[in-house]
Order: sequence, then structure tokens, then C-alpha cells
Amino acid sequence: MYVVTVTFTLHPGCLADFLPLMVENARLSRAEEPGCRQFDVCTARVDGAVDEVFLYEVYDDAAAFAAHLDSAHFKTFDAVVAGLVAAKDVRLFREVLR
Repeated sequence: MYVVTVTFTLHPGCLADFLPLMVENARLSRAEEPGCRQFDVCTARVDGAVDEVFLYEVYDDAAAFAAHLDSAHFKTFDAVVAGLVAAKDVRLFREVLR
């Protein structure tokens, strides 16, 4: 299992434009990518305003995540939202097997 977390900090007032695009990207990832097992989209209230979006994504492996990054729907999403995002923090995790 390969887990990806992403925290987007949005420019003020951009959530209404960003969120539908993010939800559609998540939906397409689950529907069209066999290696995508989970794709949760969450929001956080920071300083009295919602300006952070947190993603929790689970893939079969690093190759499945690489396929996600190479997908047409992700590339389109990434280009369209670039101006809405102030900062983006991506973290990658591998499951520890016992």
C-alpha cells in the first residue's frame, strides 16, 4: 500500500472554485485508475476561514501513484487550479508490513 497526503493552502476566496474541481479529480481517479483504492477530500477551517484542503489517497504502489500523476484528468486539474493554490505540501508513505 502506498499512501499520499496533500495539503493545499488556497488563496483567499478560492475554495468555491477549487473544491468542485478537486472532487471531480478524486472521482475520476477512483473510477478510471485501477490502482487507486481511496481518495478522500477534506477541508479545514484555518483562522476563521476555510482555506485548506487535505487529501488522503491510497494506491496499490508507487507505480499506481505515478500513473495517477500521468493521467489526463490529473494534468488538466493541476493546470486549471494552479492560480488558486498558494501552497501545496505532498507527503508519501509506504505501509510498514509486520
